Amino acid sequence: MGELFKVVCSGQRVDGVELDQLKQNLLQLGFGSQQVERLLAGRAVTIKSGLTAALAERYRQRLHAAGLITEIVPDGVAAVSAASSSAVPEVGRARREPAIGDMDGAKPEAGVAAPARRRSQIQFTGNGGEYFGIWIVNILLLVVTLGFYAPWAKVRNLQYFYGHTVLEGDSFQYLADPWVIFRGRLVALVAVIIWSVASSFFPMVALGLLLLFLPLIPWIITRSLKFHAINSAYRNIRFDFAGSYWHAFQVIYLWPLAGILTLGLLLPFSAQRWYRFLVDNTRFGSSPFQLALTVGQTYMFFLRMILVFVGFALLGGVASTVHSALGVVGIFLAYLALFGYMMAGVTNLVTNATQLDEHAFVSTLSKRRMVWIFVTNSLLIALTMGFYTAWAKVRMARYRASCTQMEIAGDLDGFVAGEAQRAGAVGMELGDAFDVGFSFG
Repeated sequence: MGELFKVVCSGQRVDGVELDQLKQNLLQLGFGSQQVERLLAGRAVTIKSGLTAALAERYRQRLHAAGLITEIVPDGVAAVSAASSSAVPEVGRARREPAIGDMDGAKPEAGVAAPARRRSQIQFTGNGGEYFGIWIVNILLLVVTLGFYAPWAKVRNLQYFYGHTVLEGDSFQYLADPWVIFRGRLVALVAVIIWSVASSFFPMVALGLLLLFLPLIPWIITRSLKFHAINSAYRNIRFDFAGSYWHAFQVIYLWPLAGILTLGLLLPFSAQRWYRFLVDNTRFGSSPFQLALTVGQTYMFFLRMILVFVGFALLGGVASTVHSALGVVGIFLAYLALFGYMMAGVTNLVTNATQLDEHAFVSTLSKRRMVWIFVTNSLLIALTMGFYTAWAKVRMARYRASCTQMEIAGDLDGFVAGEAQRAGAVGMELGDAFDVGFSFG
């Protein structure tokens, strides 16, 4: 294990930063008022210990940007206060050094409160009538161009939904170039045509091409995920995706195969690995998302889902002894219950276990409400011969947003500003990623 470090300070300010402004900046970072007073009391105190060199430097930079001078010293080594020339007690001594805050989301020191979190509601501000104009034009142009307008239609749709999804007064952005999508799909179309011709005239060649294509799927999926990530942004900071080929190969082939070979026993484990692959490899600027979802939690979720489905199915079986129609109703209810768990339950499970730096997320989707919206949307789309589709999509997006919140530790503005300084290189590999039409939810 590498050497660990701690960040200490003695209350010194950066030149030009007023005391009141420094206090306000520290409060925005998530420190409590009493903690701020301890930081600025002129005594040597430890802000955070047990850090890697890189993370310690990140703490130092964030605090320096707020106006507080700190220094990095090896963990367990006394640090001399420039203001008072007194030493910070070592970790191993009986009198442990005071700890101030916990900005990285780890467990805080005993007796010290973690930075206060506040919940910020995500909002969707679009409306069906407005989106209908975009949707119907896309449909007409797809028909006229025999489908070749699809990349432009996709970008227009995503730009609308991203642009009307708002957090802390700012909307998200979708920045993809339709021509890049078009080139990626054109390559995919040519590959499909070649395989179709080969399968018609040279079956063995087609089989060989299929076997050659299978190892490429993990690579294609990772590049497609990266494409969508780096073309998504918030406050002009791009997201990113850093999943490797081998990791993708495991979650696409190895773990699902293990689940099948174990007659489903390892399928929840496989699902947990897939969610971790998606979340842990996603970045906002340079900060990684993290999924704190355990295998045990995943198994409990799948167990509850199966029990609910089996319960409704058994109820339908019993009801069928009275009348066959009641049995059909029971099976239909079992399907809706399973659908609700998949639509709402999985989203809640993954979202509530996701963190970004010291920030967290909350999803409170109702399974019954999701089923109701889906069923009524489907009926209205059928009754209007598809013209209600625009309103259906907006209705679902608005409900999802209304049930999603971000738990912000301290100040989101400072966090985003810090990412703006570190994320200059994100998006430089735009030409190395592409979209071929995969959908991941």
